Amino acid sequence: MRALRYYGPEDVRLKHDLPEPECLPHQVKIKPSWCGICGSDLNAYKYGAGIPFKDTPHPLTGETWPVTLGHEFSGDVVQVGSQAVGSFSVGDRVVVLPILCCGQCIPCRDGIENCCTSLGFLGLMGGGGGLSDFVAVDAQYVFKLPDNVPSDIGALVEPLAVAWHAVSKAHIAAHDDVVIMGAGPIGLATIECIKLRKPRNIIAVEISLERKRLAAILGATVVLDPREDDVVARCKECCDGVGPKVAIDCAGAASSIQTACQAIRPQGRVVNVASWQQAIPFDFNSLLIGEKTITAALSYSKEDFENVIKAMGDGSIHVGNMITRKTTMPRVVEEGFQALLQEKEKHVKILVDVRLA
Repeated sequence: MRALRYYGPEDVRLKHDLPEPECLPHQVKIKPSWCGICGSDLNAYKYGAGIPFKDTPHPLTGETWPVTLGHEFSGDVVQVGSQAVGSFSVGDRVVVLPILCCGQCIPCRDGIENCCTSLGFLGLMGGGGGLSDFVAVDAQYVFKLPDNVPSDIGALVEPLAVAWHAVSKAHIAAHDDVVIMGAGPIGLATIECIKLRKPRNIIAVEISLERKRLAAILGATVVLDPREDDVVARCKECCDGVGPKVAIDCAGAASSIQTACQAIRPQGRVVNVASWQQAIPFDFNSLLIGEKTITAALSYSKEDFENVIKAMGDGSIHVGNMITRKTTMPRVVEEGFQALLQEKEKHVKILVDVRLA
């Protein structure tokens, strides 16, 4: 079968001679249809971030590079393991929650698998991935798509679940004011999820023209550009002179997290969703003054996936306009990874049609 394999920084190859995975009794074998490229994929492509190095196999998969990429994907069930019969049928359209966890550590036993002490992700750390002709996945992490949700939109369930998880941890109430730092795919998905909480103001902070435009379309009531606007002053001006109650940082820049802490009102909350490639200096007085708090939101839970799929099915969430390009496996490096790195101004979410040659 074909699979897009990672061999090292900026060395991704489409291989045509890999064996198909066996479908074990507890698994479902899936033929991926659509797969998204996200910031984690870009960091892996450019720097090797998250990929198990050759001398350090991942503790759950035992794999090192080369590994198959793709963790935001939808597909069709082609085989059902004996233990999953009754839950799935051949032909079901599904999406995959790509967490790899041990199931034995205290966080796993407490039901917070996203905090597993050996946490990994399918499509980054082994176990196959969505950028392949076939992948076998533990049935408990496979979710059916409603009939009215197209498979390309289904590939956006994973990033939306990241946003849903962050919004849940932010404890946003009706009529609250919220500022979103960064309007990339996760930031835009966060705007879409926040709208369901019926806030008063959603303030988006972004520099990309296309992403600013989409933020406004999706429901941001105020869109600020930190190159042109005093973000802290404008946030206070829009929110009773004291700032928003909640900030969600999706940008992952030292300036954005510091601005978020300064912009929120006393006893406000900052939720960090972004991943960081290196340590940053941080002024904790920006939290101490005003008794502000900061927390983190990492990936998602099964409940987050279920809630996103339900919201897509009942029409509460609409994210099709986040898709700015569709490409194919043979062209994914040039039209996917490199486009997102070199033409960030033009793109938000690029999807790969895995079925096309």
